[in-house]
This record gives sequence, structure tokens and C-alpha cells, in this order.
Amino acid sequence: MDIHEIQKFDPQKMYQVYDKWAVLARDAYEKEFSRIKFEDIDHVVLAGMGGSGAIGDIIAAILSRENFHVSTVKGYLLPKTVDSKTLVIAISISGNTKETLSILDYKSKSDAKFVAISSGGVMEKKCIENSIPHYNITMNHSPRASFGVFLYSILKILGDALPIHKSEVIESLEKMEQLQASINSNNLDEKNKSLNLARKINSNPLIYYPDGLKAAAIRFKNSLQENSKIHTSIEDVIEASHNSISTWENNNNFKPILLQGADDYVKTKERWKIIKEYFNSKKIDFEEVYSVDGNIISKLVCLIYLLDYASIYLAILSKIDPSPVDAIDFIKRKL
Repeated sequence: MDIHEIQKFDPQKMYQVYDKWAVLARDAYEKEFSRIKFEDIDHVVLAGMGGSGAIGDIIAAILSRENFHVSTVKGYLLPKTVDSKTLVIAISISGNTKETLSILDYKSKSDAKFVAISSGGVMEKKCIENSIPHYNITMNHSPRASFGVFLYSILKILGDALPIHKSEVIESLEKMEQLQASINSNNLDEKNKSLNLARKINSNPLIYYPDGLKAAAIRFKNSLQENSKIHTSIEDVIEASHNSISTWENNNNFKPILLQGADDYVKTKERWKIIKEYFNSKKIDFEEVYSVDGNIISKLVCLIYLLDYASIYLAILSKIDPSPVDAIDFIKRKL
């Protein structure tokens, strides 16, 4: 692969956004926003679909270690547990996601606190009409390519409302910058981990993950589906050991990819060892991807960066333009 091949099959230049993902993320975090200062919150609801939903998954993972009840909503309805101590965060990068817009309709009949983030669109107008705090963040290329900018903008906006530690955010940005130097399109050699992984995906990926990395697994699945246009599935490695692992007793067209944390729980590490032993005994070819060392934000965002770029490289290797999502657009036009 060379830069001319990338330019040929990525005419909308998605790769150029990913080449500077870490820079864009840092710029977003260093930007001045009016900060959310809601108090007495014990329940956070993160509503969003697709790339916007992936941001909710990340924030939910960050808050999972705190004394918060966290819900993610990928649909039209709020959970019935919402009350006056609930903060509803509606995220629609495009600003036009119908499911997420419907969540804002609850503002008139709920005691919950609401805030919305988008690049404008219908969401901004709806927030003005209903006196909902709204933050307008610029979209880069597409909702999925804007993940980093929106995530770090939101981490800054919510810094006073939720226990998100600035030192951990800064560490994650530094680790993203280190990763950016090795996986961008200026380094199309054997040291590029994203490109190496893309070259090894020769059938439909089946992604195994530990619970702590679920957000990265979901995002990788979505990116492979949208960018590379291939069927992809995910499985929790512990749950899979009780059911779906049995499907490997028959021949199939799946490629196991094992997403592992640098410091997974000791029993999870034991499970990985057993799974690998089983695959080796059956001569099943699998790939391993490890998170960086560090806090949960660093682990997740660096995995997502690495895996997102792998999905773009896979599209190029398959001579597919990663940008168009015609089937998604068809469904949106019908709604």
C-alpha cells in the first residue's frame, strides 16, 4: 500500500482526519466551553446512536468505577428510572438523529436535567425552543470520524459535573499522540499496527472482548461495518465460554480477534489463555490486540484509534471507499 492507493480509494479523505486525530482531540479539550455545573446527580443517561452512541459507551465505561448509575440509550425511549437526580446527555454529532431527538421530547414531562451536544442541525433548534442547554461542536468529515473531537469536548464540558479526572484525560491525549506517530498514513510500513491488523483480516471478524473493553469492541464492529463494509460480530469472552465457543467445532468463515487489556482481571487472563489454547489445538488462526498501559480513558481511546484506522486500511486494501454508507442513508430517508 502507498499514499496514492489511499488517495484513490478514499477520495473524501477520511484518512487525513485520522492522521491528525490526536491533534484534533487535544485542540478540542483545550477549547474554552461554558461548563455544566449540575449538582446532586446520581444517575447519568447517555443517549446517542452510531458514532454518537460510541461516545456514550466510553463515558459510561469511565463512570462505571464511580458511585453513579449509568444508562446508555440507543433508541427512542428513556428508562423509567429517570428522576430529578438524573442528568440526560443527548449526543447527535449530525444534529439530525431522529432517535436522539425523540429523547429531548421528555424534557417537558420529566424532572431530569438535560443537556445536548451536536454540530447544529435540528437538535440545536429543538434545544432553543425547549430551553435545553446545547453545545455546538464542529463535525470533521463524518460523525464517526469526529469521534475524538466530540469525546474530548464533552469530557471538558462535563468536567465540573461528573468525576472525570483531568490528569487521566491529559494522559490519554499523550498516549494518542504517541500512537498517531506510528499508525498514520506517513508510516505505511511493518511497524504500523493498524495496517498490519488490516492485512490479517481475511474473513468476517468475530471480536472477543473483556467487559472493561466493551466500548472499544462495539466501536470496532461498527467501524468495520461502516468503513470496510463487512459483516462483524462481537462476544464477551467470559459469556462466550458458556455458549458460542461451541460454534468453532464446525468450519465457518470467521476470524477471531482477541481484544485484551494490559491489566485484565486475573481470571480474565486465565480465560484468554484457555481460549488461545483451544484455538491452537483446533488450528484456528486468530489475532491479538492489546490495549496500552494506563487509565481506562487511555486504554479505550487508543484502542478505538488503532482499530478505526485498521478499518480504513482494510477498506483501501479491499478497494472500497470507506466514506459512503448508502444503506444507512436509504433507511434515514425512509424515516
